[in-house]
Amino acid sequence: MQSITQTQTIFTENFLLQNKTAEALYHEYAKSLPIIDYHCHLPPNELAANKQFENLTQVWLYGDHYKWRAMRTYGIDEKYVTGQASDQEKFQMWAKTVPQTVRNPLFHWTHLELNRYFGIDEYLNEKSADSIYQACNEKLTSGDFSARALPVQMNVKVICTTDDPTDSLEHHLKLQAENYAVKVLPTFRPDNVLRIDEPAFFLDYIQKLEKAANQDIATLDDLLSALMSRVEFFHQVGGRLSDHGLNYLFSADFHLDTVKNAFLKARNGQAVNPENAEQYKSYVLYELGKMYHAKGWTQQFHLGAIRNNNERFLRTLGADCGVDSIGDFSHAENMSRYFNRLDNEDALAKTIIYNLNPADNEIFATMIGNFQDGRTAGKMQFGSGWWFLDQKDGMEKQMNALSNMGLISQFVGMLTDSRSFLSYPRHEYFRRVLCNLFAKDMESGLLPHDMQWMGGIISDICYYNAEKYFRF
Repeated sequence: MQSITQTQTIFTENFLLQNKTAEALYHEYAKSLPIIDYHCHLPPNELAANKQFENLTQVWLYGDHYKWRAMRTYGIDEKYVTGQASDQEKFQMWAKTVPQTVRNPLFHWTHLELNRYFGIDEYLNEKSADSIYQACNEKLTSGDFSARALPVQMNVKVICTTDDPTDSLEHHLKLQAENYAVKVLPTFRPDNVLRIDEPAFFLDYIQKLEKAANQDIATLDDLLSALMSRVEFFHQVGGRLSDHGLNYLFSADFHLDTVKNAFLKARNGQAVNPENAEQYKSYVLYELGKMYHAKGWTQQFHLGAIRNNNERFLRTLGADCGVDSIGDFSHAENMSRYFNRLDNEDALAKTIIYNLNPADNEIFATMIGNFQDGRTAGKMQFGSGWWFLDQKDGMEKQMNALSNMGLISQFVGMLTDSRSFLSYPRHEYFRRVLCNLFAKDMESGLLPHDMQWMGGIISDICYYNAEKYFRF
């Protein structure tokens, strides 16, 4: 291994800002704005309990499949990734990996997080690992670094978690009752009710939904009634968004009798053929879309991931262990049919579509323009680059496609999409990339060099558009 020396860090106050205009845009119009994190996977139980983390590994490496993938790629044994090694040993192996992550967004995120939360301004590597681990652990034992304190440190105003319809939302209610400084709201994620092609799972899930909705679910109408009651409950607790993580939007033509029979068959634990399963998914997703519109919600669709590719890892470690990737699904016709079906009934809710395959950026950017209604600014949104694309190159490609084919001025901006309490510098990262993108055009004469005008658009994208769009 090559020698690692501690040189002056690149993570200065003007990191990613490549000219004076970018510096002015960021520091004057973006830096100090609050954060609306309208989609994430933070565990609400840890917020409600105000969890105190014992060490840096617990708050930083547990559940972080981005880091796990990098460590495996560098040849780190699974014992030190998700296995039985001690927390300190796992951190040391991560520190050993970090110098090899150059040009991967992990290199940027890692050092931004160490600096913004803990004031660490040196590179993480094998030599610095022990001192950094000790310094961070000392801070984590203070109340200023608890689960509730960390978002407050980063000026977060709203957190929208991701929650199953069967969730009691008890943790959200506790946070609200205790007047936590950050508004923590649930997001309705009913993907499990679409898994009709997995008989054992589906039967078990319907029984859980029965319990949560306090009603029997014997027919398709019962199912829709139970889902509507859960939508109502989420709404009462402050939820204003739904979310779906799908390969593609289900929008096949359906026959109601076929869908009813498919549900009855699955309700009895029997297998449903693929064509009928697709009809069921398309019908239920359509009915859910109408529910969201009726409540004035925003529906979100994260499209294009191919999940659990490594069956051995899935068997031994379970889902979300870092073996997902970009898929190459066909999206245009499916989105068009789904949105048309709802729009024809004037029942199309505000919608954000997130694309995982950069080859499809222009498809997504043009699709939203077909269903803007002239009543709600930016009603249809092409969401920020997510998962494998929430880095500089992916963000720039998404914003360039949106700029060329829509109105980036109406964009609701960044979200963390993260399970980590240390992920909020990703908003800073996005804001720096955004300001630099605009500044390069201003410096080259492609945009007016009017700081108030361009700066106002920057501020809108970073915060004010989301504030107006979601109306939390």
